[in-house]
Amino acid sequence: MFFLIRMAFWFSLVLLALPLGVGSDESGQESVGPIQALFAARDAVGDIAGICERKPDVCETGKSAMHTITARAKETAKIAAAMLDDKSAGPDTSTTTGSLPEVVLPETVNLPIEN
Repeated sequence: MFFLIRMAFWFSLVLLALPLGVGSDESGQESVGPIQALFAARDAVGDIAGICERKPDVCETGKSAMHTITARAKETAKIAAAMLDDKSAGPDTSTTTGSLPEVVLPETVNLPIEN
């Protein structure tokens, strides 16, 4: 998940760096140049980094949420590993249809050889 967020961030910076008609659009708003976008992104990251100083309860809630998500992910991984171990422990009898009889090999019998 964090990889996707990082990828979207860097992709948006690349799109902002491309020179695509810098100027004002039809609505009269001025477009942002690549340098302005870079400075705005730097200021936004600095603002997000300082949120724990302004609102410590937000950081505490975030830490608690991450702890809960981590604990649930660990439990889910344990359940999945147990399910995989149960399935691989014995032979798969769910696909046996019973239409073919089992082959029983006879024991070898030592018969005397006549000359």
